[in-house]
Amino acid sequence: MMEVHVLASGSDGNCTVIESDGEAIMIDAGISCRRILSLMEKEGVDKDMLKAILITHEHSDHVSGAGATARKLDIPIVANEATFNASNLGNVQHWVYRSNNHIDIGQFHVTPLPTSHNAVEPNCYFTEVGDKRVLVCTDTGKFSFQIDHALSLADVAVVEANYDLDMLVNGPYPYSLKTLIGSDHGHMNNLDTAIALKRTMDGNAHRKIFLAHLSKTNNTPDTARQAVSDGTGIRRMKIDCLEFPGDTRTIKVD
Repeated sequence: MMEVHVLASGSDGNCTVIESDGEAIMIDAGISCRRILSLMEKEGVDKDMLKAILITHEHSDHVSGAGATARKLDIPIVANEATFNASNLGNVQHWVYRSNNHIDIGQFHVTPLPTSHNAVEPNCYFTEVGDKRVLVCTDTGKFSFQIDHALSLADVAVVEANYDLDMLVNGPYPYSLKTLIGSDHGHMNNLDTAIALKRTMDGNAHRKIFLAHLSKTNNTPDTARQAVSDGTGIRRMKIDCLEFPGDTRTIKVD
């Protein structure tokens, strides 16, 4: 069995751990090392299982705790060269990959897929262990064909539903920031995410959906779940997300 532990998700920090048979990998570490270790303990994840930290891009809400955690646990940072160089992680082990090329970390077969975001060379990650598959994809203004394909195969899809369009348009952000967020190099809104999920539903009725990276200013958990439910026809109770600061979630892949 695989387990996906969402320890943090949003502009205050992002961190997800994928666990299988005594091994684990971490995707992003945008909260403090101390907080990461505390939340892992809360979720029952042994820190000694961690094999590596994979970084999606260099923004602080994804990397602020990565260097300290890698040094504390004596594990490598896995990132492309451009992202690693832009992340200022200090003296750490570094494994380099190229986008779309597979990486094997213990039992985890990971494919980095390019995303569309205002970062140097951002990626998301599609992770396979045997016949179990997990997609963790946030911080992108659109889904590529490759991401759509991964989404169609995923048993668990941790995907961005960053903002409600009306809340963004009528909200307090300056026009320039609204324009960036709504662009192809910004973030996915609830409707965009619903459309992507619906077009990749055929033959994948068992897929578990977790909405990630919700904006505190331009979205709410209820708004996001309802919009995705309305747009896909999936019952709202089957769509999950974090509900409040400090909330965590464990998703089992049977």
